[in-house]
Amino acid sequence: MDITKEFLFKIKKDRMIASIKSPKTLEQFLETDIQVAFLLTGNISVVKRYVDLLKQHNRLVFLHIEKIPGISYDKEGLKFLAKFVRPTGIVTTKSSLIQLAKKEGLVAIQRLFLVDTDAVQNGVKMMKEIQPDALEIMPGLIPEMIEKLTRETDIPLITGGLIQHEKHIQTALESGAVAVSTGKHWLWKSQNSYQEIQQ
Repeated sequence: MDITKEFLFKIKKDRMIASIKSPKTLEQFLETDIQVAFLLTGNISVVKRYVDLLKQHNRLVFLHIEKIPGISYDKEGLKFLAKFVRPTGIVTTKSSLIQLAKKEGLVAIQRLFLVDTDAVQNGVKMMKEIQPDALEIMPGLIPEMIEKLTRETDIPLITGGLIQHEKHIQTALESGAVAVSTGKHWLWKSQNSYQEIQQ
């Protein structure tokens, strides 16, 4: 199974992605059964160690490239990530990095903030042009927009941001999201309850 298919299989199974924002929550994540993590902590000197640790535990790990100080947001930065750090992929708000990441063999997730109608329209246009492997929309509390975007594209949709309760997760999944990302570690424990929701 190629890595993109493996990623999609795992998020469709778990319906949950852990956003790891500190070394402490990294340890808490390893106590769960969740298979995919977005890494939003570390810097250029420690990030390889974090990625290696997660991979030793058979987890798929995505670096939110703008949250890792010391890594440049360009072709050379992505080559460094792909060859040396070797995560599963990246999460980025920068559409210019999506194709570069894919050329380096990384799974590429575009993060889009739904701040207004123009942002949504531009996001849909961009998605169709650059074809990220998945789209993460934020905040994850707008069911109508999740439904709208799932109608407009077949790119897998992840939602995140401002998720506080299981009800938020349930609503996002029922609205068409493939998975929900959250840094709230108390919601990671109950991920099995989300597997039953049909897409």
